[in-house]
Amino acid sequence: MNTPGIEFGRKTAAAYAALCKPLCQKLHLTQTAFDILMFLANNPGYQTASDVVEMRKLKANLVSVNIDRLVQEGYLVREADPADRRRTLLRCTEKAQPIIVRGRALQEGFGQKLLENTTEAQRKAFCETMDIMNKNLDAILEREA
Repeated sequence: MNTPGIEFGRKTAAAYAALCKPLCQKLHLTQTAFDILMFLANNPGYQTASDVVEMRKLKANLVSVNIDRLVQEGYLVREADPADRRRTLLRCTEKAQPIIVRGRALQEGFGQKLLENTTEAQRKAFCETMDIMNKNLDAILEREA
């Protein structure tokens, strides 16, 4: 079977970072801070620093330092979880909204560039295959739990 292998993930991350670099420089944000902000904006079900660590597979101290900076610069606020006062929720502020809009446009453009030179049928088959693989992963994880 001819699979993309380990290089695909590395190249995808490198290409995304290269595309983000000019925007991050213009905004005076590290790639990690930008990634955290976009993750929280794009995934409302994940609202804590530990969610960022777990889902993005980033080191806790790196997440903590970048969240502190995003809070200090007014892009994030910390709020106590009304359901569990021991948890701290992270919310994007109004100040972060222009960055989020630009970040989403960048992400959309990256997705389009990634799928250049593919047909509609290939994109549809890819999405269907990814959906099947996702369900297979869920089944594996359920059996192993």
